[in-house]
This record gives sequence, structure tokens and C-alpha cells, in this order.
Amino acid sequence: MSEPPNRVISPEPRPDDRIDQALRPRNLAEIIGQDQICENLGILIAAARKRNEPLDHVLFYGPPGLGKTTLAHVLSN
Repeated sequence: MSEPPNRVISPEPRPDDRIDQALRPRNLAEIIGQDQICENLGILIAAARKRNEPLDHVLFYGPPGLGKTTLAHVLSN
């Protein structure tokens, strides 16, 4: 059998990647336009901290471009 072609998994970093990362929110207070969701997530986080337990499971769903991945990154930090 022949070997599979050598494929690059991750692309080379681009100069504008730093700008993307600098503009992404790092906490719930920096997220714009999802006030009710951020408030609910804040309550969820505070309750987990008060119980000294890990955060319960959270499922984000919806069409692309709503900030689901950004919210997930904020929660993970």
C-alpha cells in the first residue's frame, strides 16, 4: 500500500490572526448582544463556584455566526 500524502493539518499563522484573538472577548462582561444569555451563564457559574463543583453541562445551538464558539471559549476560561 502507498503512504497517504503528507498533509498540513493546521495552516500557517497569518498576520491578521493576532488581531482576531485580540478582539475576542475573554469574559462574560466583554460579550456584546447576548445580555440574557450572559446573565444566565453568570448565575450558573456563580452557583457552581458556591457549591465548589465543576460547571454543569451547557449546550449551545443555533445557526452559524451567533457566538456559540466564543461563549464556549469564555466559559472554559
